[in-house]
Amino acid sequence: MQLRQLSLVSAAVWIAGTGLALAQGQTLTIATVNNADMIIMQRLSPKWEQATGNKLNWVVLEENVLRQRATTDIATKGGQFDIITIGSYEAPIWGKQNWLVPLNDLGADYDYADIIPSVMNGLSYNGKLYAVPFYAESSFTFYRKDLFDQAGIKMPDKPTYDQIAEYAAKLTDKSKEQYGFCQRGKPGWGENMAFIGPMVNAFGGRWFNEKWEPQLTTEPWKNAINYYVKNMREYGPPGATANGHNENRALFATGHCAMWVDATSAAGYIYNPKESQVADKTAFTAAPVEVTSNGSGWFWAWALGIPASSKKVDAAKSFVKWATSKEYITLVGSEAGWVAAPPGTRKSTYDNPEYQKAAPFAKVVYDAIVNADLTKPTKDPVPYIGIQYVAIPEFQGIGTAVGQQIAAALAGQTTVEQALETAQRSTERTMKQAGYPK
Repeated sequence: MQLRQLSLVSAAVWIAGTGLALAQGQTLTIATVNNADMIIMQRLSPKWEQATGNKLNWVVLEENVLRQRATTDIATKGGQFDIITIGSYEAPIWGKQNWLVPLNDLGADYDYADIIPSVMNGLSYNGKLYAVPFYAESSFTFYRKDLFDQAGIKMPDKPTYDQIAEYAAKLTDKSKEQYGFCQRGKPGWGENMAFIGPMVNAFGGRWFNEKWEPQLTTEPWKNAINYYVKNMREYGPPGATANGHNENRALFATGHCAMWVDATSAAGYIYNPKESQVADKTAFTAAPVEVTSNGSGWFWAWALGIPASSKKVDAAKSFVKWATSKEYITLVGSEAGWVAAPPGTRKSTYDNPEYQKAAPFAKVVYDAIVNADLTKPTKDPVPYIGIQYVAIPEFQGIGTAVGQQIAAALAGQTTVEQALETAQRSTERTMKQAGYPK
């Protein structure tokens, strides 16, 4: 029997035993982001459709657009989506507001104990799981080992941002479209701020002090953003304010970047020779530090949740269970290669010798995710949890507004100091309207 037939039969047998796929002939509308792991999920999902008799209507969106549409739909109980791709920021906040269906009842065969505890906790509120993890990530520094060797540079285990700037200057050759400092510039709390937040942490900054007073005009913020703008302009690719995760991943994979600090989950793409031109030339090390190492590497989990407004909850549960199971990870390993397996969610993935062999970054990623401490993200104490975000409902708007100001500074439309002054005032206004301090 061919591998494809075997995997389909296995899917059917497994789904038949879950007791969840009671309804047939239903069409579920699923909103997701256009990241590499989700594209593989979309490609493999006909196996679930054939095994259950249900269908999926995919709405694949750019990250910022996905967040806007998912937030609007769920807050207004619009019922447009039966499954949504959300993260560790939204899941506990939306779960608290009863906007999501709890997912603690997927059955013993789902093996909740296999999920990495920090990921489980990040998607839970008050002991209930409100989204199941599809992949999880920290951040580290991708770099081109061949370019470092040619330049006689040895990358440290824990580089500082000063060292990163020094190396970027040596490795940038704009005549060859080779850039030393490729980072996110597209504005958005989950785009440029996902990189900038941990960088500000590393420079000793924080979003709020213990009285919930915004800290955006403090010296650590000024130092971090001046560093970011200067080095992006001098050593980054042109048009950087249009580049988010996917755009920088494509730049790195096609050989245009010497260094890229971003999600560990991208390693499966960068190390995959079917996708990347630099799979055999790439190395990695920790996310840069500067004044402190607290919060210098982020923590994030992309997950699947079911809006409380969905009328097809049983079928939706069947799909999210299938797509986040050990069996699905094995399916990706067999059909797309183990290096492409969804990372960061299950201990069994990291115990698998095939994954260990295919993914040289496995142990570093696992340690980063296991040890991520969302309660101590900064040098100085803070009243919030979250490393590259602040886990309060108001942060979605605050983070995006600040990201727009910093993108304007990067584009030369304002100075860093003016951008931070504007960001400080708008954040103060939002927090006052929201009733902080609580």
